[in-house]
Amino acid sequence: MNFRDPEVLGPLIGVAILIVVMGFRLAGAGKAKPLKLEFMWILPVWLVAITTLLLWQMPPRGLEWLWLSVAFAAGAALGWQRGRMMQITIDPQTHALNQLTSRAALIFLLALVVVRLGLRSVLTEEAAALHLSAAFLTDVFVVFAVGMLGVTRLEMFLRARKLLADARAAQARAA
Repeated sequence: MNFRDPEVLGPLIGVAILIVVMGFRLAGAGKAKPLKLEFMWILPVWLVAITTLLLWQMPPRGLEWLWLSVAFAAGAALGWQRGRMMQITIDPQTHALNQLTSRAALIFLLALVVVRLGLRSVLTEEAAALHLSAAFLTDVFVVFAVGMLGVTRLEMFLRARKLLADARAAQARAA
């Protein structure tokens, strides 16, 4: 294994960064962080804008749109599940929302990254035989990520909004 070869060094750097980031995320799991409903739309809109620019530069053709739709749907389904793993709490007095990232949600995300890395290496090696371009494979992974992260936020937003409405209704009934 030649560590000066970019094809070897690049993935190793990526894995090292992933390990460090996930270590910090796992260490912070279980600690309450404020959840602001009014800002939850920013990340999905940002991701859709970047993805739109990416697809605009090299637009998919024909059946590629179908595969991108399948990737988005798969990402959305996993994102909904990931969002359900996030614990949301509300202070009954102040109605302040907090989220607690569960270790299960982080391990779930880590497993998805590992699967993605495995698929990427397999698909990259077989891309020519499958008549796939590297740009299209990148698009598939990006659209999957947009579906997952966007729908995670959507699930959390809907659940947090319901918790907030229920807390306000309970406070109104008590008053």
